[in-house]
Amino acid sequence: MIKKVVSLALSVFFCFSISFCSYVPEAQAFTEEQKLLLQSWRIVNQSYLDETFNHQNWWKLREKFVKKPLRDRAETYTAIEEMLASLDDPFTRLLRPDQYHSLQVNTSGELSGVGLQININPETKFIEVVSPIAGSPAEAAGIEPKDSILEIDGVDAKTLTLDEAAAKMRGTIGTKVSLRVQSGQDKNAKPRTVIIVRDRISLNPVSIALDTSTEQKIGYVRLNQFSANAAKEIAHGVNKLEQQGAEAYILDLRNNPGGLLQAGVEIARMWLEDSTIVYTVNRQGVLGSFDSNSEILTNDPLVVLVNQGTASASEILAGALQDNQRALLLGEKTFGKGLIQSLFELPDGSGLAVTVAKYETPSHKDINKLGIMPDTVVTQRPITYAQIATDVDQQYQEAIKLLTSKENVLANAA
Repeated sequence: MIKKVVSLALSVFFCFSISFCSYVPEAQAFTEEQKLLLQSWRIVNQSYLDETFNHQNWWKLREKFVKKPLRDRAETYTAIEEMLASLDDPFTRLLRPDQYHSLQVNTSGELSGVGLQININPETKFIEVVSPIAGSPAEAAGIEPKDSILEIDGVDAKTLTLDEAAAKMRGTIGTKVSLRVQSGQDKNAKPRTVIIVRDRISLNPVSIALDTSTEQKIGYVRLNQFSANAAKEIAHGVNKLEQQGAEAYILDLRNNPGGLLQAGVEIARMWLEDSTIVYTVNRQGVLGSFDSNSEILTNDPLVVLVNQGTASASEILAGALQDNQRALLLGEKTFGKGLIQSLFELPDGSGLAVTVAKYETPSHKDINKLGIMPDTVVTQRPITYAQIATDVDQQYQEAIKLLTSKENVLANAA
């Protein structure tokens, strides 16, 4: 019997919520390898968002794959991957045991690698950088959002799944990995080879500071990822800034690729009173929602910084704050990831990530592949981690101007 499942809303690196399901095992006498394949087929059959299964007969596909000779686990995994590939959905995929474990680590704790959040570009099919993790070796090496990873240690990245690519970039601290990278900012630039030394990647998601450069004290809160401790750290950080006399806030979600959906909902509740945060829609068209129902941290004016690396759970939070007129969004159009995946654990320690629903902002905007347009558009060339929230950070400086013009912010974000 399949173990209880953890449900996730994945961005590249994914956005998660928790639920539990169970499935009735097959009654017929099948081999262990056939059972694993049939369990995978059944999960998709019961949960997948597209009830046409990419306009194919999913039952007929079951018969085709169960007749395949599955002599060992490797052949079974290959068959499952081929079956899922027929859906033409890069987010619905098999996670082998090491990949499944890595995904769990990514949402809580630390990992060792280069520090890249990646996705598969649905148009080019290239593995694309959503954002480097702040302070990571990849960020120090100059890899930027929208860069394409062409090769990893000489292996054509187009031959790798998202999880295989991530696994190849992880590794022992101090070891090297070679990446062939095509700039996403300068389309005329020639591909370059970057050698990166793996290191420990800190997943501490929150950093804070108090800006006293103007008469008004402004609290700066940067959220790098919606990990398990993100809501707790946000609450701790804002409370500390309140004690220091913060009168307004900048919430920085730039290059935040997502994480735990529940963390995103909890953080939205800290800023919103009696409001809808996000709607979810499954394949039956059933509409669900998450609403705010807790005491907020502060009523102070708020500006949220977003850019093309702001994805998934970040877009849920940004969309909730914008649609409920709690904050002004400033920066560039967000990534546009509006699909929700659930992660199902299989008996052998592997798992399936399956697209099960989509989400809509409180005003029922479907932002998948469209993104969220900020209230104030301010573009800027990529800056280093050390330059964030400094004089060269044009988006940050523009947010300061908005917040020190109180009537502007309050008129649009009461």
